[in-house]
Amino acid sequence: MPVKNRFAEMHEEITGWRRHLHANPELMYDVHETAAFVVERLKEFGVDEITPGVGKTGVVALIKGKSDTKGRVIGMRADMDALPIEEATGLDYASTVPGKMHACGHDGHTSILLGAAKYLAETRNFDGTVALIFQPAEEGGAGGLAMCQDGMMDRWNIQEVYGLHNAPGIPVGEFAMRPGALLAASDEFKITVTGKGGHAAEPALAIDTTLVAAQIVVTLQSVVARNVDPLKRVVLTVGTFNTDSAASNVIAHEVVMEGTVRTLDSEYRTICEERVKRVAMDTASAFGAVAEVEWTPGYPVTFNTEAETAYAAEAARAVSAQVDDKADPIMPSEDFAYMLEERPGAYIFLGNGDTQMCHHPEYQFDDEAIPFGSAWFVELAERRMPLG
Repeated sequence: MPVKNRFAEMHEEITGWRRHLHANPELMYDVHETAAFVVERLKEFGVDEITPGVGKTGVVALIKGKSDTKGRVIGMRADMDALPIEEATGLDYASTVPGKMHACGHDGHTSILLGAAKYLAETRNFDGTVALIFQPAEEGGAGGLAMCQDGMMDRWNIQEVYGLHNAPGIPVGEFAMRPGALLAASDEFKITVTGKGGHAAEPALAIDTTLVAAQIVVTLQSVVARNVDPLKRVVLTVGTFNTDSAASNVIAHEVVMEGTVRTLDSEYRTICEERVKRVAMDTASAFGAVAEVEWTPGYPVTFNTEAETAYAAEAARAVSAQVDDKADPIMPSEDFAYMLEERPGAYIFLGNGDTQMCHHPEYQFDDEAIPFGSAWFVELAERRMPLG
């Protein structure tokens, strides 16, 4: 089809952008050079409006179609930030910045949307406006929320919003999505257990916080096993466990542990918070210790609206023979969820082939996925805002 053919022609150019971004990763909101690169490309394409500094360092750009009879505005989002990981791929375009790496493919997402922007600015075969959203700080910084709090949706009258993420394990060029919950909410907790430090030879004179904290770790697993419907999905993980003791013959006075709870239902998000706090405090109390729990709400559930997911699937079928529109939800989280809380839309997965998983130091984005992603964004614009 013509759209895919055009992106085959543009593939080398878009790949060059992607590899430049890969070699120059930036973290969180500190994506000034990446945003400047995006703005420079958009100016070259001749888009109609470019606004940097949205949500601190995000960029919003507008492309107007050949007509605008209905005032339609469709938002399309890509994330720009990298991860604090030391790259181990050995690629000739590997990260030039120690301790920073595009280990989640955001360089690919940004380049895919830039490719779509170039095509849409050239052709403008739609009736309405495309709002290009280049977002900072997806990796833990809630950049999507920051852009929404900056008034992005109302300021540019965005009515629907769409995004994609590469998916290792799915063949290149295939798409996967589902209506409803696609990715989990992720909340964090910190439990501080305080007892009475002492000599390892005299445990009866102490309150052993290591023992108490270990009991809490084990008992926390009962939250999922016994407080959650077995047909529902909840993941509870204790990721760190630190005592204030540095010697084998010392009973620690304090232990601090941190973890996450991932849920697909708001009901269980509330239940898990209550149960984690109760288990920690009551278990500690039973041993004569005290547990304090800090609960930090994270990204909400990424929830695709039904009609917009159908539109996303329709556009995907125009560029690929393999589209799964009933994919299983997964338990990572994504701050595109904040945009979906403000507007109807859909988030989808684009196959990245047989690669290491995201966040791995040997992860590699497959550039062969680029034409499929760019063509999908274009198909969305032209199908959701058809001329005539």
